[in-house]
Amino acid sequence: MNDAKTALGHKILKLKKERGLSWPDLAARIGHAPVWTCAACLGQMSMTAEAAAKTGAILGLSAEEIETLQEIPYRGSLPTQVPTDPLIYRFYELVLVYGTTWKEMIHEEFGDGIMSAIDFDMTMERQPDQKGDRVKLTLSGKFLPYKRY
Repeated sequence: MNDAKTALGHKILKLKKERGLSWPDLAARIGHAPVWTCAACLGQMSMTAEAAAKTGAILGLSAEEIETLQEIPYRGSLPTQVPTDPLIYRFYELVLVYGTTWKEMIHEEFGDGIMSAIDFDMTMERQPDQKGDRVKLTLSGKFLPYKRY
């Protein structure tokens, strides 16, 4: 596990808030999708040198922190036992890699709460509903090596 990436993720959340940035704002400035940007900043993806430098400039990160953004992560941010059912395991794998990212982005967009619930694309949007706004996650893909999107 990379404690430096986790600690940096906490720092980035604080800096993002201090600067009044949303994930879409930061993503647009570094040239990646909001979900991927959030995952990378929280330590679940590795950034290219260019993306890390841009992120560092925007957030005022040190050279060492910019290098940390480029490190290959130890994926899986939610410690728990692994389920054995193949279908549930695949959902578990998604939650391990993206769980904290979904939580952060949903909380940023909707406030405190929960959402009941691979080449891989994912989008998140607010879907207005008369019974209360809904979270719409679009997941597309199958198990393949990670890619930047």
